[in-house]
Amino acid sequence: MRLAAASDHAGFPLKNHLAAWLRARGHEVLDLGTHSAESADYPDFAHELARRIAAGEVERGLLVCGTGIGISIAANRHPGVRAARCLSEYDARMARAHNDANVLALGERVTGAGLAEAILETFLATPFEGGRHARRVQKIER
Repeated sequence: MRLAAASDHAGFPLKNHLAAWLRARGHEVLDLGTHSAESADYPDFAHELARRIAAGEVERGLLVCGTGIGISIAANRHPGVRAARCLSEYDARMARAHNDANVLALGERVTGAGLAEAILETFLATPFEGGRHARRVQKIER
């Protein structure tokens, strides 16, 4: 799978960890930054990743900031982007199965690396169920 990953300074370590984890599993990862722990504004990175998702350049996205909240809000401003901040594997499963989320948002300060790997693995492995959920996703896009 081709994915994009981005973060601000607060999410930089977890983004790098998960990008390496994804590559080790055979995924192609486009790292959109930030590339250091120097202060950076999360909306800049969220918007760039969202543009790549909306343009079809990547299948899924991974965003990381301190909590996952701000960066997901910024990404969701773009049509065709459904970013879900997930704190558990259950959140990730439901975000994919019922909402066809295409961007996972995580918080470095609230989610450890091991749990983040499990959430990301679930997010990537869970298919969209379609059916009645497809109608609801279409309504989101209106």
